[in-house]
Amino acid sequence: MNNNRSQTVLLAGATGYLGSYIAKALVEDKFNTKLIARSIKKLQTLENKKVKIIEAEVTKPDTLIGICEGVTTVISTVGITRQKEGLTYMDVDYKANLNLLNEAKKAGVKKFIYVSAINGHKYRHLKIFEAKEKFVDALKNSGLDYCVIRPNGFFSDMKDFLDMARKGKIYLFGNGEQKFNPIHGEDLAIICLQAIKSTRNEIIVGGPDVFTLNEIGEMALEALEKPIKIIHLPDWIRRFIIWCFRTFTSSKTYGPIEFFLTLMAEDNIAPRFGTKRLYYFFREHLK
Repeated sequence: MNNNRSQTVLLAGATGYLGSYIAKALVEDKFNTKLIARSIKKLQTLENKKVKIIEAEVTKPDTLIGICEGVTTVISTVGITRQKEGLTYMDVDYKANLNLLNEAKKAGVKKFIYVSAINGHKYRHLKIFEAKEKFVDALKNSGLDYCVIRPNGFFSDMKDFLDMARKGKIYLFGNGEQKFNPIHGEDLAIICLQAIKSTRNEIIVGGPDVFTLNEIGEMALEALEKPIKIIHLPDWIRRFIIWCFRTFTSSKTYGPIEFFLTLMAEDNIAPRFGTKRLYYFFREHLK
């Protein structure tokens, strides 16, 4: 007997890095599923009797009317790292998710699961987190059951190390001994599905292995069969770069830079989960 029959899950952000893994997991676990996306081409192979593909834009509330009818749980991975197409963090991470939350409330959805990032409350001053945490506040006050999932960086973000390694050198700030454990999207998708039945309001999670930045740099160079060349820059340069970008550019430019440079400056170790290894992710990506 499939316990998931009583659940109908709506997933927003189904074509993104994490969303595509969650979509696949929902289909495999035979959930009644609604997948919404701006462009549904990528999703059409997943359509079946239990899976409905809906074209909608979360930034446009009129495209969402009635979308949550019959839905028990909403999962949103909606968010941007880099602002584009004239959309700001507030437009997407806050307002688009709020549009979805308002529809969920109208339709009597029981639970809303939102994927944010680790230590959001601590980094509210960063442009990306300002919008994410504003939505978290709205979610907490919505009256719905909710769960905020806070992953400790994605494997996909680690491609920046491969990009540096291609040029033969890895540049790090400070001594490079800052530790963290990024997670693969496939492992994180399992956590998102577990959250449907979990009673926890917040899940902080990272991958199975804790690395220093030096170790990730070495791994990236080794994956490309390059000699180990890691340049350590003094930390004041990192702080100066953030200041320059904040002072002389728009949030479109400095948002992702201040986000990565701030989070990479200290240890961020989350409870470990999953089986996917960064070493193999690098190898697969290079294929």
